[in-house]
Amino acid sequence: MRIRVSGKDIDIGEALQTHVNQELTESTSKYAGRPTDATVTFSRDGHSHHCEIFVHLSTGLTAQANGAATEIYAAFEQARERMAKQLRRHKRRLKDHHKERPNPVDTVPAGSFVLAPFDEDDSHDDEEHVNGEAGPTIIAETELRVPSLSVGEAVMQMELAHAPVLVFRNEKGGAINVVYRREDGNIGWIDPRIESGGAPQSQG
Repeated sequence: MRIRVSGKDIDIGEALQTHVNQELTESTSKYAGRPTDATVTFSRDGHSHHCEIFVHLSTGLTAQANGAATEIYAAFEQARERMAKQLRRHKRRLKDHHKERPNPVDTVPAGSFVLAPFDEDDSHDDEEHVNGEAGPTIIAETELRVPSLSVGEAVMQMELAHAPVLVFRNEKGGAINVVYRREDGNIGWIDPRIESGGAPQSQG
């Protein structure tokens, strides 16, 4: 497995890189089956060190975990343990997923935008917020990949990535769907179905 270790405004020594490679390889080989590559990023906020791990699996799914501690090694260990817990939790489902998918998950490109909230006290008209056009100001723009998954796979991907929401292309029908975490602890599923001119329906 290829592992890329980097730091944001922080020096990463050779000893830490060796430690990360050894420990993360051991953890993922136990639970993930066939991980292809991983990225480990360290950063610092005051006296706290942060570690973010992404592990990309051969079938196209991605697992994510974060850790924070005063010591950089402890931050990595916390993130590594959380990663191992997620992979252990989904071990059987990952094996089934790998058997059912000899080829990686297909993805399509999409734009991702960060928008500024409207300021009710702002004296300027909305039309002046975005190059003379109505709408909120775009703070940042990035590109992401929207995966083609079944609903079950989408829920697993959301849980592996520890994300509150996941946008995906439903393999059954090809429509863009959304799964998300509900406040009651259940998972919501939005499946737009335009039938006979009717309105989109939400399931979950």
